[in-house]
Amino acid sequence: MHLNEYQQAALRTAAPKDKPNEVFHLLLGLVGEAGELAEKAKKIVRDQDSDFTRWDRDDLKKELGDTLWYIAVLADHFDVPLEEVAHLNLTKLADRQSRNMLSGSGDNR
Repeated sequence: MHLNEYQQAALRTAAPKDKPNEVFHLLLGLVGEAGELAEKAKKIVRDQDSDFTRWDRDDLKKELGDTLWYIAVLADHFDVPLEEVAHLNLTKLADRQSRNMLSGSGDNR
């Protein structure tokens, strides 16, 4: 499946763009899903001696999917195709790699 196809399919279960506070809802949902991933990782660190091979892969895929849904719908809210988001991200990272700037901090490194 292509990313833009996924984005269009995800929109079938999204609220209308003109729903009050929808951007805020989407942002909170994205942060919440990312937080769920972090919480599960924390429990692996705490209870499994950081053995990430023990992460339930089916559960991981579900949580990553929930995160992807929010990203896709949020991007659409601003008329940004998901494939464009992915392409720009890879281009940015390739540029940083070519300049040996993958590590560090800041958006414009």
